[in-house]
Amino acid sequence: MEEYKAQINRRRTFAIISHPDAGKTTLTEKFLLYGGAINLAGSVKGKATARHAVSDWMEIEKERGISVTSSVLQFEYDNYCINILDTPGHQDFSEDTYRTLMAADSAVMVIDASKGVEAQTRKLFKVCGMRGIPIFTFINKLDRDANDTFELLDDIEKELGIATCPVNWPIGSGKGFKGVYERETREVIAYSDTEKGTKEGKTTRIPVQDETHLRELLGEDAADKLLDEIELLDGASAEFDMDLVHKGKLTPVCFGSALTNFGVEVFLQHFLRMTTPPLPRKADIGLIDPVEREFSAFVFKIQANMNKAHRDRIAFMRICSGKFDASMEVKHVQGGKVMRLSQPQQIMADERKILSEAYAGDIIGVFDPGIFSIGDTLCMPKENFCYEGIPTFAPEHFARVRQVDTMKRKQFVKGIEQIAQEGAIQIFQELNSGLEEIIVGVVGVLQFDVLKYRLQNEYNVEIRLENLPYEHIRWIANKNEVDVAKLTGTSDMKKVKDMKGNPLLLFINAWSIGMTQERNPGLVMTEFSKN
Repeated sequence: MEEYKAQINRRRTFAIISHPDAGKTTLTEKFLLYGGAINLAGSVKGKATARHAVSDWMEIEKERGISVTSSVLQFEYDNYCINILDTPGHQDFSEDTYRTLMAADSAVMVIDASKGVEAQTRKLFKVCGMRGIPIFTFINKLDRDANDTFELLDDIEKELGIATCPVNWPIGSGKGFKGVYERETREVIAYSDTEKGTKEGKTTRIPVQDETHLRELLGEDAADKLLDEIELLDGASAEFDMDLVHKGKLTPVCFGSALTNFGVEVFLQHFLRMTTPPLPRKADIGLIDPVEREFSAFVFKIQANMNKAHRDRIAFMRICSGKFDASMEVKHVQGGKVMRLSQPQQIMADERKILSEAYAGDIIGVFDPGIFSIGDTLCMPKENFCYEGIPTFAPEHFARVRQVDTMKRKQFVKGIEQIAQEGAIQIFQELNSGLEEIIVGVVGVLQFDVLKYRLQNEYNVEIRLENLPYEHIRWIANKNEVDVAKLTGTSDMKKVKDMKGNPLLLFINAWSIGMTQERNPGLVMTEFSKN
């Protein structure tokens, strides 16, 4: 018990979120570099011969230089065992990000210093707000010309509605970037450009009281500006309150440059000091304590064909309590079966390592023969409880799917169903038709490209997509009390069913929803799928 309590307490599990191109993948790589997990950081969008980012594994990601799926990376640093969940930055994949955040205990938000809060950061932040998890901010790219620091902080507070507390403060930016001022120790850490793929760099620390050295290092103007800003900062910024940080109401902010590797380790150290080990999680029987309870976990992601050599499906689960042992039998609550988890592994992007044990806070991948769904709970055979479900987002774009070669019907159905089970797309059929007519719904249009690409590459099936004008979808909450076939709708309404046979209504116009409601008293429509 004591041994695994110590193991759980050294776990830190967090997701990294940002707008595309804010430098999230580069930051992730530098963390791995400090943990010794990799020896040389690869360039994400470098020359064709350069290594791709460790965390981007799907072919389409490598071609486009964007993260489409979340990958999981684990490394050791300073006696902490750190699990990083890298999320897609593109808003078309915000649903995947939301599911990933369900598995994280905190989030690191990366912001480009020259752009401030961008549209996507706003959407992702809303997703964080839905969970109320602690957020730590890294303002990146100080090696380029940046916006005014006070304005950047103001931007975060106004746009995202969260108070900021700078932990350190940048001195200049771009060619004039001199380093950062550490508020707690009241010293200046001088910037030295390092080789892009290495972690070595000279660190010069000067106490801010040592004005002679400070002026020598920074120059008169930069030193004067810094001393003025410190005075302003000490008088105006929010008091640091750990309780507010843990409630997601106050974000500690650090500055640096992931590309030149300055400020990254300082940020990592501050972050690890402020974050918590795995906390109790909500289940239908109350809170499940990570240390007091035996093994339990929930599935937050399913990914097929991660490795062309394996052609398999992996269910990713977050361990919420206790210790996992590869030889143990566990209960799959939704399936009502007791089983051994097959090939438990830790997945470093597309590299796999078979595990014999893991602890609360860790993320493991297990072979899925097609029995797991997103949101499923696993626990000890004598237990019986479920963790909170993960809501299904309402798709906003719809298209009819046509097969180019109708002889490949079997591969087509298998491929589209497997991709739908991963949660990237949702598939519907007309209420009274066979499987001939398939309609795909996605949260973001880029998902259509991914679907086409994956069906072609993984299942050898070519499809054509015909965009449909529907923009709104409603599940029927009381399907057993209404006769769906007899519902009176509007001319722009379409009746469909999802993979589980649940009836849904698609609408082109928002006003049609209200009108359908008026014409069918007693009908209860919802925006989320409850199962």
